[in-house]
Amino acid sequence: MSLVIAQLFNGLQSGSIFALVALGYSMVYGIILLLNFAHGDIIMVGAYATYYAILMFDLPPLVAAVLAVLVSACLGVIIEKIAYTPLRSAPRLSLLITAIGISFLLQNGSQLLFGADSKNIPSLVSGTTSILGTNVSYAALTTISVSVVSMVALTFLVQKTKMGKAMRAVSEDMGAAQLMGINVNRTISFTFAVGSALAGIGSVLYVSAYSQASPTMGSMLGLKAFVAAVLGGIGSIPGAMVGGFVIGLIEAFVSAIGLSVWKDGVVFAILIVVLLFKPTGLLGKPIQEKV
Repeated sequence: MSLVIAQLFNGLQSGSIFALVALGYSMVYGIILLLNFAHGDIIMVGAYATYYAILMFDLPPLVAAVLAVLVSACLGVIIEKIAYTPLRSAPRLSLLITAIGISFLLQNGSQLLFGADSKNIPSLVSGTTSILGTNVSYAALTTISVSVVSMVALTFLVQKTKMGKAMRAVSEDMGAAQLMGINVNRTISFTFAVGSALAGIGSVLYVSAYSQASPTMGSMLGLKAFVAAVLGGIGSIPGAMVGGFVIGLIEAFVSAIGLSVWKDGVVFAILIVVLLFKPTGLLGKPIQEKV
């Protein structure tokens, strides 16, 4: 039972990070139907921002975390303005190729700037507590709590605020939203900022759990978050959270039974199964097009 509880919290901890990144995927896809494969690398930039804030500038952990989120949000907006806005009317494949190119640019640029070796980061949240006789780290509890609060805050933003209504209108029909006076460019930029800020929160939680940053850390993390978004129903905020938690729990229990070398394969096998039998995901809705 102790092993099950430990793996449960390990799965929820990693799943929370997947969920935060998956939320960014879902938001951007819901607005402009773009699979932003550079999204995972924004986590890497946020992790390096945390590293330099703590070790180079000797900032408190909380200030470093806020700085990492701000850097991630600004980077997301810059990428959207420079790389995606000029291609908004281009074929969707052009946007996809551009997103992959931005991902490689961020990875190789970070290797050039920061070096190819991993940077060790002091743990931002230390200590453990006992839950049902099992030691659980405060980092795991913090990660789970922050991810749930982030989802609730994002749901409130989308459903109850003026900008959230604009986001939903642009998602429904960009042309009609523009005719109704909604600033489409500002709405899309705001969406990228929020999605990238969530990735920044994910980066802070990641370094709290694993205490290191590397130029390629966002690649596999981003792909798994994409699988989580597809599993939950890409475009669905609750679906992204559910998908992230499911992927994290599956990884944890696959590792627990001694098949840790297969955990990545299991995740992508789930993607294949979902696309074959339920392409809309667990909480996604079928998209109907008028002809």
